[in-house]
Amino acid sequence: MEVANFYKHVIRKYRHTYSLELMHKNIDEAIDSMFQIEQLLLRRKPTLSRWQHDGWYMANAGKWYYAYTINDDTVTIEDACHEQNMH
Repeated sequence: MEVANFYKHVIRKYRHTYSLELMHKNIDEAIDSMFQIEQLLLRRKPTLSRWQHDGWYMANAGKWYYAYTINDDTVTIEDACHEQNMH
């Protein structure tokens, strides 16, 4: 999962200032926000070309952008990207 991988890299890079507890809190918050897609988070046209190419929708929650598909009533998260990596 992209969210967990991102924060694992953060804790490695900032091991003296970024705690394991904060890492888990950040991951939990990012995952919780995924459940708001199509409920509170607005559907947007993807800004990343690879997401556009695959025909995915995009939603933004705080520092995270999520690419997703919808099949009937099921939302599937296809990818996630932290705002620092949105280019």
